[in-house]
Amino acid sequence: MTSSANIYPADDASAVASRASRIGLLVGVVGLAAAWFLGSAEDDHMRHFWMSYLVAFFLLVTFTMGGMFFVLIQHITGAKWSVTVRRQAEFIMGAVPFVGLLAIPFLIPLFSHDGVEHGGLLWSWVYPHGEHQALIEGKVGFLNREFFVGRLVFYFVIWSIIARYFKKNSLAQDADGDEARTVAMRKRSAVCIIIFALSISFAGFDLIMSTDPAWFSTIFGVYIFAGCVISIHALLTLSSMFLQRKGHLKGMVTVEHYHDLGKMMMAFTIFWAYIAFSQYFLYWYANMPEETAWYLRRIGDEWGYLSWFQLFGHFVIPFLGILSRHVKRNRKLLCFWAVYMLTVQAIDLYWLVAPNLYPEGSPFSMVEVCTFTGMLGLFVFAVYRQATKHSILAHRDPLMDQCLAFKNF
Repeated sequence: MTSSANIYPADDASAVASRASRIGLLVGVVGLAAAWFLGSAEDDHMRHFWMSYLVAFFLLVTFTMGGMFFVLIQHITGAKWSVTVRRQAEFIMGAVPFVGLLAIPFLIPLFSHDGVEHGGLLWSWVYPHGEHQALIEGKVGFLNREFFVGRLVFYFVIWSIIARYFKKNSLAQDADGDEARTVAMRKRSAVCIIIFALSISFAGFDLIMSTDPAWFSTIFGVYIFAGCVISIHALLTLSSMFLQRKGHLKGMVTVEHYHDLGKMMMAFTIFWAYIAFSQYFLYWYANMPEETAWYLRRIGDEWGYLSWFQLFGHFVIPFLGILSRHVKRNRKLLCFWAVYMLTVQAIDLYWLVAPNLYPEGSPFSMVEVCTFTGMLGLFVFAVYRQATKHSILAHRDPLMDQCLAFKNF
């Protein structure tokens, strides 16, 4: 059935997107090449580089999975306010196959001579501790290289299938305006969001939690999820502002939409703090050596400063900063907080991984700077190259009229 709603013109940002993707590719290649060169100059068998690569890689995973969650939840709820920014989330989600290709280099350290010597335990080539050895050995059946690679392939295959289905149907609706596509996507999103929840949790276990194979947390998947949602709303804020600065999405993304993006950033900042505190409080209360060692490593002199930053920099400061309605409706202020939230998300992932591999203190250097810069450049390339061929606006979505009429009260 063809939509009876007003038909809005497509927004062709191919010129801007082409330039952004080219610059992103250049920055990405140069950044990662520089990181590799700097890492190879250190006398640690590239351990520092691979640790940085893992953190930066998973940051991109949280971006793409945040995009997937955004698309799925908008369809499930029949949300009207988000139609004008949803296409950008579809492009972010659509970068999943490219991010999957960036996982291929992990085969180098996983199947290196050092990895074989450690019996195949995942990340054992960078794991420096010998405590809780019996517990660690009991996990080899799950945390081994071959099974890990198989699971990682499965995650990216299923994520790519979901991303392709929703993006393909959304783009097809641009051509035919068929409202039945909206109904079909709403039905399928209910199943897909369950798959999303399970897969992102296990991916977090495999890629991040496994850097300390003695530690475990049943709430860790939700912790990762909170970071994904904060990231996607910050990304959509910055991307929309960038495109509007270049003359696109005029009158389509208004202060009302930015207000809602800001509200979601604040809401999930609170949610992240709730999950982080719940995890810490339960381990403090139980006081079990296998669990508390993970936190003791982070509250000591070597890493304590970053743990305090997690409390104030990741919760107190942004909560107070984004709380005001005025801030959420001021583009410059909201832009600042969006950049800030993406920065603390990167710091959070670094805090999750680095103390496991460097308990003696942070190795932060230009290796991290170049790795993160390179990965972000490649992410920009993967997202904006899609906009060179397609409209950045789902201009024949049947809810478009209601989206443009949306008001915050």
